[in-house]
Amino acid sequence: MPLDFRRRWMYVRIRHWRGLGIVTLLCLAFANVAHASDESNLTKEQIKHFLLTAKIVGSRQSGKGVTHPWRLTLSDGTITHDASFQSIDQSQSNIQFANRDTEINFVDSYKYNLAAYALAELLGIDDMLPVYVERTWKGDSGSLSWWLPVNMDEADRRRQQIYAPDTEAWNKQMYRVRVFDQLVYDKDPNPTNVLIGPNWEIWRIDFTRAFRRSKDLKSPEELVRCDRKLLERLKVLDENELAVKTKHYLNKDEVKALMARRDKIVAHFQQLIAKKGENDVLY
Repeated sequence: MPLDFRRRWMYVRIRHWRGLGIVTLLCLAFANVAHASDESNLTKEQIKHFLLTAKIVGSRQSGKGVTHPWRLTLSDGTITHDASFQSIDQSQSNIQFANRDTEINFVDSYKYNLAAYALAELLGIDDMLPVYVERTWKGDSGSLSWWLPVNMDEADRRRQQIYAPDTEAWNKQMYRVRVFDQLVYDKDPNPTNVLIGPNWEIWRIDFTRAFRRSKDLKSPEELVRCDRKLLERLKVLDENELAVKTKHYLNKDEVKALMARRDKIVAHFQQLIAKKGENDVLY
């Protein structure tokens, strides 16, 4: 083959393969965009269906949290997304912690994650939690929650002294978190359980030590302001409906204690409104 012809032939082949490479990269980029779009457009019910039915194709254990939940990768052939799996389900009549505190009727259970999400749905604030479902993995039942696009948690934010650009919007989200925390009576709330998204949206996770039987509020002084719609939902929260919605996760004593705390939260805000005025308390 003449040298000039061979060079021209090689040049054409290189151009051909470069073209294929560019086309391939463009296809992959388009697929990734479509993939991201598919995820962002999923409804809550579609996310639940995915979490319940998608194949688990990968796993690794998280280093955060006392229970070290698993980060699972799920795929249904079209969408691939991660989820958090917690299977802890322990109870003791009496327990003493390292700081010498004791607790009677101690429970640490994944079921409370599911109860918290069910309660949040009834109150219309389930956007504040990831979607939770119950699923079995490697023979263990547990809560499986949609992996969120997290930038940092509240512990990271405090340590790095980073502040939200919109203080009012941030505070309004935190007020909702505080109301919910008092309602579910979490014995182990900590800033790593408050997750912060790319647009400063807040999610509350990990309720495995919540729903204690105390009928008193844990920290009523944290109840400063309240979302109007949330307060109205609290007022009409029905004990029988709550019991049905959480029947696999909460017992009768836990439901009754929750309703007693509900009554005190509503009374607390009504007193604040009478003292300060509705516009200073509700938003």
